Parts: sequence; C-alpha cells; structure tokens
Amino acid sequence: MKKQILFPLIFGFISTLAIAQVPTDVYKMEAVSRPKISPEGSWILYSQSKIDAAKDRSVSKLYMMSSDGKETITLTEQTKGVGNYQWSPDGKYISYLTKGKEEDYGSQVFLMDRRGGEGVQLTNIKGEINDYVWFNNGKKMIVVVKDFNYADTAKSKIRTPYEMTRYKFKQDNEGYLDNRKTHIYLFDMATKKLDTLTSGNYNESSVAISADDSMIAYVSNVSENPDKNSNTDLFLLKLTKGATPLQLTNYKGANTSPVFSPDNSKIAFIQSSSERNFDMYDITQLGIYDLKSKTISIVSKNYDRSFSSIAWSIDGQSILSLIEDDRKQNLVQFNIQTQQPTLLTNEMGVYSSMDMNDKGDMVLLFANLETPNEIYSYQNKTTKRLTHLQDAFVASLKKGYHKGFQSTSSDGTVVSSILHLPDSGAKNLPLILFIHGGPVAQDDYAFDMTSRIYAAAGYAVATVNYRGSSGRGVAFTSAIYADWGNKEVKDIVGAADYLIKEGIVDPNRLGIAGWSYGGILTNYTIATDKRFKAGVSGAGSSLMMSVYGSDQYISQYEDELGKPWENPKKYEALSYPFYKVKEIKAPVLFMASQADFNVPVIGAEQMYQAFKSEGIPTELIIYPNQNHGIRVPSYIVHRHNAHINWFNKYLK
Repeated sequence: MKKQILFPLIFGFISTLAIAQVPTDVYKMEAVSRPKISPEGSWILYSQSKIDAAKDRSVSKLYMMSSDGKETITLTEQTKGVGNYQWSPDGKYISYLTKGKEEDYGSQVFLMDRRGGEGVQLTNIKGEINDYVWFNNGKKMIVVVKDFNYADTAKSKIRTPYEMTRYKFKQDNEGYLDNRKTHIYLFDMATKKLDTLTSGNYNESSVAISADDSMIAYVSNVSENPDKNSNTDLFLLKLTKGATPLQLTNYKGANTSPVFSPDNSKIAFIQSSSERNFDMYDITQLGIYDLKSKTISIVSKNYDRSFSSIAWSIDGQSILSLIEDDRKQNLVQFNIQTQQPTLLTNEMGVYSSMDMNDKGDMVLLFANLETPNEIYSYQNKTTKRLTHLQDAFVASLKKGYHKGFQSTSSDGTVVSSILHLPDSGAKNLPLILFIHGGPVAQDDYAFDMTSRIYAAAGYAVATVNYRGSSGRGVAFTSAIYADWGNKEVKDIVGAADYLIKEGIVDPNRLGIAGWSYGGILTNYTIATDKRFKAGVSGAGSSLMMSVYGSDQYISQYEDELGKPWENPKKYEALSYPFYKVKEIKAPVLFMASQADFNVPVIGAEQMYQAFKSEGIPTELIIYPNQNHGIRVPSYIVHRHNAHINWFNKYLK
C-alpha cells in the first residue's frame, strides 16, 4: 500500500483580489513562458506573448532579463515563430528554432549573439527539426529530425491523397498520420556536417548528453506496434566509432525525460506507475538508472503523487522536481540514497517551467489565484519574484473573491474544488459548474481567467476536481476506469449540493459547462440530475460507439473498454446521455472545433441533432478550422460571450 504524501495540506485557502469584468479583457492579458537561466547565471531568457487584436492572433517575442530583474532586452522584434530557445554552453549565444530560407524544410536552428544583432541560420536540414541539444563543449549539437514530407511539395501545391496504413492514423494538431520516422543526428558546428546516429523503423526522442560529451541517452518505443501502447524505454549510445544503442530498460509502461548525473554515473528519468498499454490514469514517478550496477530504483515509489521536470543537485546526491498535490504544484528535492523528499516550497499556487544551470542557479514560473505566471528564482532555500509583467493587467481588473473548498459526495468521497464569486458577500447566486477536461488534470490555485469572467458576470463559478482528476493519487485518478459518467457526476453534484447548503447558490438556478471531457461530463450530469436548468457542452460526445476510429483515442478504447463489436453493451452504457435524451430538460448550447481530432465535431453535432429532434432548446456553434484548443483570440472572446449569454437567458 502506498504512503500518502507527508507534506502538510492546507484547506480553505481564500484570496480577495481583482477579477476580469468582461470577455474582451482577455486581449489585455500577456503570457510569459519558459524561463532559461544562462550558464553563468547572469541572464534569463523568456518568451512573452500578447494578442494582436487587429491581426486576431497571439504574437510572442523573446526577451533577455538580468538575473536581478532590473534590466530587460528585446531579442526578437521581427522574428516570427521562435521556439525551443536555449543558451549556448559558453553563454555567448542564443539558439532557437524558426522557419528557415527553405520553408518546405521546416524549422531550422538559428544562432544569435546575445550582445545584439539578427539571428543567423545555422542548419539547413531537409526535414522537421523537433528538438536539438548542445554538446557541453559547444562544438556540436544533437538534432532530432522527422523525415521530410514529400506529400505536398508539388509545384501545383495540391496535396497528394492521404494514404494510411497505421493502427493509429490521426492526432489532433498533426492531422492524419503517415509513416515518417524521427531520428537522431550529430551536427558539427564548424563544418555543418550531419551524421546519422539512429535509423530504422522506430522513432527516437528526448535526448540527453552526458557531461563529458561521450554518450547520449534517449527514449524509443521498440515494441511490435508502437501505436498500440504508451511504452517508451531508455537507450544509451556511446559516441564512439561503431557503437550501437544499448537498451537500458524493458518496462512496458513509459520511461521518459532522461537526465545524466553530474558525474555521468546515473540517469534520472520519469516513469509511469503502471505497465498498462494506455497509461492516462497513472502517476509519473522519479526513477534512477545506475550505469555501473545496471540497476533501477524508483525513488518516489512511496509517494502517491505525480512528479514532473528533473534537475540534479550539484553534488549528484539528490533530484529536484515538481510535485502535483491537490490543487498545488511545488518544488521538491529527493535524496537518492534515503529516497526521502524535502518540500522546498509549499505555496498555494503552481510552480512550473523549472530550469537550472550547472552552478545550481534556478528559475521557474509561479502563478496563484492573484497573479498570472511571473518569473521567480530559487536560491539559498528561498524564492524571489523577478518580474512584474502582469501588475498593470491585474491592477486594471475589478475585485472578486476566490477560495478553495471541499465537499463530500453521496458515497462519502471528499472532493476538492475552487470557488469564484463576484464579491465576498455574494449569496443565493446562479451557479456555473465549470468542469475541466482531461479527465486527468486538475483545477488548481493558479490564475483562472475563464472562471473570473463568468463570476464577474454575476455567477458563482465552481471548478470541481472530480474523481479521475490528478493531484490526489492513483486510486482517485483511476477510480473512473471504464466507468465514465458515474463517480464524476456524484462528485460534481456533491459540490453543487455543498454550495446550496452554504447559501451561496440558488438551488433553482444551476448551470454546468465544460470543454473536452468537461463537455462529456456536462452531458452526463444533465442526463442524471434534472435540477440543472442550463448547460454549455464544448467539444464533448455522448454516442461512444460513433467516436471509435474517428478520434485519436483508439488505444484507450480497446485497452479500457474493449472492441465495440466484442463489448457493445459497455459502449452503450457509457452513451446514456444520448439514449436518455428524451428525459433531459435542460437547454444546452453545444460547441465544437471544426478540425478537432481529439474530440471530433460529430460529438456535438449528434447531441444537437438529438435535442432538435426532441424539441429541447439548443444551439450549435462550430469554430472554423480550429483544433481541440481554440487559438484565434476573437473565437475565445466569442466563446466566453456565448456562455454568458446562454446562462443569462436561462439562469437569470
């Protein structure tokens, strides 16, 4: 039996602070991401994006800030689409990926002098560079390249027909999947020579280079059919003539994110907690492979929480990571000998994007209910805020009231949620339960623009971490395995009942909304509890048989539910909102993205059609050419307005 995490839990966290008033306030918000500390610790790279309302898109720029936060320099004023930026090992240059001169070749590595000037294209590789890693001597790079796509390079610009042979043949954002492979290459900075390190019928990724530049570690799925499972194993390749890859692990689950220890004797990595073919409901654990003894230890095995990001301490005796725990994410350090953790931060918020150099200087992002992400440093056992990029935005907003709360479901399960109100004295309000997707995710103590907008419109907004959510351990997450629309609905209804009992919510004005699995749960909930007077179901589905083969979750369906023709009653049981549509009373606005391969538009269309057939008030909104995550700013604003207008019509 696993021990529960031994860190102190704090419930009922309350914050009184500003809140967005209208949907168009999203145009004011800027986003900071991926801080990277320089090798000597003097400068920090980061990206900052904002919305260009005239062009209706988000625009990002790369900045360099002094480590004390006092000086900031804009680096990429004109360059578009900068990604995967890094420091050169000597700290004199900044590298990044963006489109090169040959646009058909995909993104290329560019190099920029940190003192100023335009970036210079370094590579001209025919293929798609997915990743790259500097050698510590700065003379070479590892580049991870996907085979060149010959399907749409004809002079006519008419793409050749999609011809597919794969078991899993589609993926949101990528589209239909072909048989191109991704391999690892060695790039010489001086000669521009490219040497092949891996080849064959499998994909390689997640490359790490040893401190002495003598070997690399990477991950690959070399099972009989990688499309049918979530497996990845660790491999080691010594960079000597004639060397061949050595498979280090033989785990049926996923091993990812290798990082060499400072003395090159060990490799830290992330491992899924189970060896199931589909590992959505797992937690992620911290593992160590000892290259001398050829043994593996899972240092976090006694702690029933997920860990992400890896950095070795300077002395190589501990691993720093981020731990997800009941609406929070904090910095933790694991002693690799005792396998005991020390919580380095314990904030009611979310740390992310941890980055540390070889000297032990660390930067990371932090957000809480009061403030969107800002850059912080961690030194001498304390964090220090370095940026105030969001101050003007936050100051421009009206105040609201936000607190964490817990409710008890009908079967006794304790569920953690977050409540957003227009003000601290608000009572007897109409309710919007805004349900997160995933389902394996959590609503946390971070800045939540969507909930603020709806609360500012006069609603009590509750985000519920139902069973199936992350942050509460394996049993809590996997409780819904092959049993969708049961325990989650009990938890959602239990949260509503708690808010009614507290006098915060009017029992006659209950609404529910969500996107993705949140849209699916919206359908389940209104089909179960007739007290709900309105719903907005985004990117959801209810006729589960029909999405088999039309979305990207083929391995989940067959692993978790079985094949439809072999287990049709299971698919039918999980489709009860569709089959019980005559019993549904709540008017529902259905939404979908036209190009969504995650939860295809057919899910919303079918429920809309069923509602229309039965005469239940309904509307359908489809966002053109959007994938699962809507990116066009005006569409995001439209979606917020559509929610508010729908709920105003039926709850006020």
